[in-house]
Amino acid sequence: MQDSVMPIQVTGEPGDSLGRIPQVNAERSPQRVAFSIKEHGSWRDVTAAQFLEETRALAKGFIAHGIEPGDRIALMARTRYEWTLVDFAAWMAGAVPVPIYETSSADQVEWICSDSGAKALVVETAQHAATAGEATQGLDGLEHTWVIDNADLDAVSAAGSEVDDADLEERLEGTGRDSLATVIYTSGTTGRPKGCELTHDNFLGLAENTVARMEDLIHTPGSSTLLFLPLAHVFARFIEVLAVVGEVRMGHSADVANVLDDFANFKPTFILAVPRVFEKIYNKANETATADGKGKIFAKAADTATAYSEALAKGKVPLTLKAQHALFDKLVYGKLRDRMGGQVQYAVSGGAPLGTRLGHFFRGIGVTILEGYGLTETTAPATVNVPGRVKIGTVGPPLPGTSVRIEDDGEIALKGVGVLRGYRGNEDATKESLQDGWFRTGDLGELDEDGYLKITGRKKEILVTAGGKNVAPGVLEDRLRAHPLISQCMVVGDGKPFIAALLTLDEEMLPGWAANHDLGTLTVEQARENQTVLDELQRAVDEANKAVSKAESIRKFTVLSDDFTEENGTLTPSMKLKRNVVMRDYEEQVEELYG
Repeated sequence: MQDSVMPIQVTGEPGDSLGRIPQVNAERSPQRVAFSIKEHGSWRDVTAAQFLEETRALAKGFIAHGIEPGDRIALMARTRYEWTLVDFAAWMAGAVPVPIYETSSADQVEWICSDSGAKALVVETAQHAATAGEATQGLDGLEHTWVIDNADLDAVSAAGSEVDDADLEERLEGTGRDSLATVIYTSGTTGRPKGCELTHDNFLGLAENTVARMEDLIHTPGSSTLLFLPLAHVFARFIEVLAVVGEVRMGHSADVANVLDDFANFKPTFILAVPRVFEKIYNKANETATADGKGKIFAKAADTATAYSEALAKGKVPLTLKAQHALFDKLVYGKLRDRMGGQVQYAVSGGAPLGTRLGHFFRGIGVTILEGYGLTETTAPATVNVPGRVKIGTVGPPLPGTSVRIEDDGEIALKGVGVLRGYRGNEDATKESLQDGWFRTGDLGELDEDGYLKITGRKKEILVTAGGKNVAPGVLEDRLRAHPLISQCMVVGDGKPFIAALLTLDEEMLPGWAANHDLGTLTVEQARENQTVLDELQRAVDEANKAVSKAESIRKFTVLSDDFTEENGTLTPSMKLKRNVVMRDYEEQVEELYG
């Protein structure tokens, strides 16, 4: 058994709560720009004083509509300013916001609203309202549905004008660090999502200690971040709280396809993303350079960036490498940084393993990725690399107030300020996962001599071949997904004689790749049978196999005609594979691999 413990740095008053933060910020710096809202192609600033005024008005509106302390308000919307407004107004009124992914089905909405006992539901669009109407028609406890696009929140705020300041203060006085702040439902990769009950201290205490630990990220001059990941996910939700607690200017963007354009206009100093976003940035840059006849230059620049980062890790950069790096900084790296707004120094990555290749490449171009690790049950980050002390290939040491333990079977257990108080209405699941304050993650890992954590696999996803070989599929899958042609990958082989893989093609990247390889226009159906494409995929498989032993390597693969998506039920909203669904839906293709 191994332990890595990071003592807590900040312990606030028991009566502190998330609902107090807008008031604290407005009193300290009322004219500081707290938010920038995208409107008609430009950004409108909102000061800390204005944010306090808006949250107070909406909180009073909730009270006027009968929302009592502890009542749940479900929220279904894309990433936008109003989400943050509803969050903090609900907390100010003593209520409990419950996030729902805006892509959720009626069945999923019904489950979350019924299981959480939601009294009100805030949705973004008329389409969301229709889904909600279908989902909640049989729920007696749901009294209000408000549509953001219909200006319903303005009407709610207006109704609160008659509520006394003393009533709002009473709500704030009745809420403390131990109070329930939110119920966030897990992805549901293996069944019904479980509702994680997270307290005000889970978010506030973790944010306070993260600010203390990551001063270089949070308190740089003009610090700002642009949220574009779904706020229904705990990772983005924590960064939302972190930005407000750390007084970082924050923007919201729901246009993920064109997020680089928003970066260019907003100019964040740090961003958060999942590895797939970094893969897309790299692959798109490579494709563009190749199409412009500069593919060899980009390849050399990428190799130089990686070598430069690896040399930094060793503590000494040779002079010739410094010179090469300086040249490519003018030719290539500076343009890539400009595409991210030109001000980004750090990016926080979570949700899935990043991989050393991308980590070294981005640090080499001047954007250090701080990879971290956490779960919904730990209010997102439990460990994270910090500026100046980055170990690429690890997810960093514990944050202050957090302890990491590696059990005898290799499972990671976590304890500390961010760990949930339990699963809503599910005592059996709580007892199974929480033992003496330690949360058993289901992930496998190891600690190095400095207490940095490395993720090695997932306990429940271990494949055991017919020959008895244990295989962690994540290592192979992460490497294959990094290839520009590959969208998704699932490694199979449980109970089979060898390891194989199901691959899907990236429909967005395929046209550019095909054009750059003189293949003309290819549909996905044509590409999956094209020998040039198959040879390229075999090279990607061979490269991925270098990370594992021969017994763990992929012997065969097949290219599917459909992608794994949330819409067809094979991915969760947080882009995790539903392995049981894939195995059910593609049973025939799997059997053909072993026929």
